[in-house]
Amino acid sequence: MALACTKSNTLLWASIVNPLITKEGVSLMLLSRLPPLLSDWPALLFGAPCWQLNVDALQPTETPQTGGWLVLFGKGLGASHLARLSPLLAAQGLAATLYPPSEVAGVPLLLLGCVRFSPALVAELKGGEWEIDLCHLPALPTLSEPGLLVMDMDSTAIRIECIDEIARLAGVGEQVAAVTAAAMQGKLKFSDSLRNRVALLAGAPVTILDEVAANMPWMSGLQLMVDTLKRAGWKVAIASGGFTRFAGELQQALGLDAIFANELAVEGGQLTGKVSGRIVDASVKAEVLQQLAAEYAIAPAQTVAIGDGANDLKMMAVAGLGIAIHAKPLVRAQAAATLNHHDLEGVICLLAARACSERRWDQR
Repeated sequence: MALACTKSNTLLWASIVNPLITKEGVSLMLLSRLPPLLSDWPALLFGAPCWQLNVDALQPTETPQTGGWLVLFGKGLGASHLARLSPLLAAQGLAATLYPPSEVAGVPLLLLGCVRFSPALVAELKGGEWEIDLCHLPALPTLSEPGLLVMDMDSTAIRIECIDEIARLAGVGEQVAAVTAAAMQGKLKFSDSLRNRVALLAGAPVTILDEVAANMPWMSGLQLMVDTLKRAGWKVAIASGGFTRFAGELQQALGLDAIFANELAVEGGQLTGKVSGRIVDASVKAEVLQQLAAEYAIAPAQTVAIGDGANDLKMMAVAGLGIAIHAKPLVRAQAAATLNHHDLEGVICLLAARACSERRWDQR
């Protein structure tokens, strides 16, 4: 149906053709006028190399910000998230530059460069409920340089806690699961809790391990993440408080560079209820990351640690980037980055984000 030629319809048509407005001699793009699809934004924003995010609007700028980073990614990502974010940035006095959008592993992604990193903004973001994943970080590793990723295994690389599955088959599932939950929340010292749980497995047939290994459900995105990192020349390892029987399965299937895990003692075809050798606890995990970085000559800023439990926090703390995935509240609060709505494909989103900073809106 054709629009009648009235003054109001003429203004409506003008706003569709040219959605920019002018305020005090400066052209602005209202966030409310951005299309739903990120892929349509470049056609509207090609008139400037960069755009600064102000409250409710984008303003052209020549100078990108690189003092800190904001990464937003998720299926529903759009202008409404920038509108919610912009007053939080303003409250902290943070200027932020919006870079052209990207899509990583099928997930829409936006990168903003900030004038500086703000711990206060991190607290604001973690205290809110978002239907996407977003992280404010002082630095971002990049896939364009060699790197190292060290991940936990149980509830990180795979969707289960192997010791709970062993215990279930051995008939002591409830007792072991209760201790596991307390340990992951940081309520028990990990090494003590592991010894106590393994002691409950004494006398169980070793064939239980084969049954659990044959039915390990991988975390979604695991294969994609490892393949992507390998193509980029990264090293990938597991440092787990779990067991070598299962970490070895993953190493063989995925071509991992190294695994560090605990060894269940076996005698006469049965588990003895003991762990052989040094227990891989939180301190050992941190040592593993630093040891591998030195061995592979990887810069500290290019190291990444991923986990879900309290015993992963030390490893995250010494990494260039620590990522909590579907983690316990204690871990989410302390990790630099959190994946609440994505599986391991979210790791690729974070590591691919830096590439957006090399692009400009006025470059096709």
